Amino acid sequence: MRYRLTFITGAAVGYVLGARAGRERYEELRKAARRIAQNPAVRNTAESAAQNGRALASRAADKVGGRLPGSVSDRIRSLREQRVADEDDWGTSNT
Repeated sequence: MRYRLTFITGAAVGYVLGARAGRERYEELRKAARRIAQNPAVRNTAESAAQNGRALASRAADKVGGRLPGSVSDRIRSLREQRVADEDDWGTSNT
């Protein structure tokens, strides 16, 4: 899935950068990308992926425990303290 997403992103960027259709086509693509990014389903999926990634990273950090350098452990601790579970940047929730 990651490679497919990377390929699609690369193809889209290549098309935009290489398109000879002009400014109008660029603006159309930009508006379409903005519409997709503002879609609630896309936002919820991105939020879920971010939450899952944070949970996996947290579990991985817990497993390696004392084997991490002090600077990394300090950074993890500071990020955990900054995180507020109830705060939601997008106004959506998957609970």
